[in-house]
Amino acid sequence: MLLIPAIDLQDGRCVRLRQGDLDDATIFSEDPAAMATQWLDQGARRLHLVDLNGAVAGKPKNQAAIKSIIAAVADDIPVQIGGGIRDLDTIERYLDAGITYVIIGTAAIKDPGFLRDACSAFPGNIIVGLDARDGKVATDGWSKLTRHDVFDIARKFEDYGCEAIVYTDIGRDGMLTGVNIESTVKLAQHVTIPIIASGGVTDLKDIEALCAVEGEGIEGAILGRSLYEGTLDFATAQNMADELGTA
Repeated sequence: MLLIPAIDLQDGRCVRLRQGDLDDATIFSEDPAAMATQWLDQGARRLHLVDLNGAVAGKPKNQAAIKSIIAAVADDIPVQIGGGIRDLDTIERYLDAGITYVIIGTAAIKDPGFLRDACSAFPGNIIVGLDARDGKVATDGWSKLTRHDVFDIARKFEDYGCEAIVYTDIGRDGMLTGVNIESTVKLAQHVTIPIIASGGVTDLKDIEALCAVEGEGIEGAILGRSLYEGTLDFATAQNMADELGTA
């Protein structure tokens, strides 16, 4: 299983939020590029970036920090990014700059035609981000809860040709309360494209639990606060995931 360190960017700094609340942010680094290099050195095979300001503003922010991360690691490992991506020009600029996967979240829900066009224009590069609470999709940096059922939306977007789905349980994100295995597996069983789990991964028990259901279509997991607060060591976790995957 692929374990993906997250770098959440707010005002040019690396932070972590609790349940997506921009007013409840903990700053972990003033140098996101150095943080990216740290994860690369520890064996990361992909990085997950979130432009938090962009997610709220509806257009890319934190561009200097993003460019510095790309310069530091994108020649070595794929980088995926989400937050404030609302048009094809933005996607093209990110891909041209060295980003491998662009994650479309809010815009996919509000304008499904945009997602369809993006998957057609950039095949293999588009991931959908589905953030949900109690089975309903949230948008706008998690500030708005819709009536859309996450499983129905996932099947629809799979048909558009997206590469994978990043599934975040908002209630678990940043809370160190354990990953929601049941809902993640249920989503994976509804589609054939890979699911990347996000939200709540806390320790090696969560890694073990995710690896146990990897065969359901769960390709990877995004790791955030657990890495930054030290409840999970990345190299140890990835080694465990590799061993369990070959067992």
